[in-house]
Amino acid sequence: MFPVRRLALLSFSATLALGLVACSSEGSSDEGTSTSESASAESASAESALVVYSGRGEELVDPLIERIGGGIEVDYSGNTNAQAAKILEEGDATPADVFYGQDAGALGALDEAGALAPLPEDILSLVPEQYRGADGTWVATSARARVLAYNSDSVQAADLPTGIDGLLDPRWRGQIGYAPTNASFQAFVTALRVQRGEDGARTWLEGFVANEPVAFEGNNPLLTAVNDGQVATGLLNHYYWYPFKDENGDDAPVELHYFEPGDPGALINVAGAGVLADSDNQEAAFDFVRELLSTESQTYFANETAEYPVIDGVTSDYDLPPLSELGSTDLDLGQLSSLEETQTLLTDVGII
Repeated sequence: MFPVRRLALLSFSATLALGLVACSSEGSSDEGTSTSESASAESASAESALVVYSGRGEELVDPLIERIGGGIEVDYSGNTNAQAAKILEEGDATPADVFYGQDAGALGALDEAGALAPLPEDILSLVPEQYRGADGTWVATSARARVLAYNSDSVQAADLPTGIDGLLDPRWRGQIGYAPTNASFQAFVTALRVQRGEDGARTWLEGFVANEPVAFEGNNPLLTAVNDGQVATGLLNHYYWYPFKDENGDDAPVELHYFEPGDPGALINVAGAGVLADSDNQEAAFDFVRELLSTESQTYFANETAEYPVIDGVTSDYDLPPLSELGSTDLDLGQLSSLEETQTLLTDVGII
């Protein structure tokens, strides 16, 4: 049985359960609520079934489950934050064997609660150190970069800022789109808090709000708005752009800009998995995580969702900039667990 959480983490769990279900879900590779629930916890309670609580969408996960096969029940009943909160509320009675989430923050929260088991070394060794839990309880299964999309008809690449502080320039007033309820935006703000402290994050957010950014319900509508010229730029994840360009062709006037490595806007976040400490099916659960890190699964992420693979030797059909050239590798992704404080800050500055 994993221990009862300290007060701050209990509050975090309640916040997730009540307030974060609204974080948006957009398509197969997004961070949020799935379109349906494949199996409820009740129907998955048989000892022979491996039970996966997925915060990733059914469209994305089901092809993987079909390939892996064999007695796997998947609960898609909430987004990543809600699924993590449910595990914490269920405690040692949870039927879940595996948590498969889209965000390092939720994995970090479960780790802090003592809800995850240490993973075998053969699993950990597959993934670079910066993309796994510091104490070995979770691993990334794919990665994504925060980027700035821009309309190339109205903005020259040379005029784009090298970091997020440049977005506070009055020249961008009313010309920056963002998705404030999206889990990835909130993870970016959490990273900002970790890197700059509470006061530094508040100062940036207040300057951002003063520049009148335009809020969208999700990253897909945001990308469309940039393409259509409703806004000149937009903060989102890299993988939305690639299928958009495939669908709309090279004539679509929207391109990607990457902030300088180390800037909070260049965050590399991950989807990942951990095995529940109270699982009675841990060996099968470990095998499931191994399957997510197999060449076949990693190739699926790379080619179907334009995410970055996290194991060696897998490349993408998409022309992705090398992951080694992006992001802030000295950030412990487990520190993104302090989402309650991020939500409070976003509310204080009037963003949500």
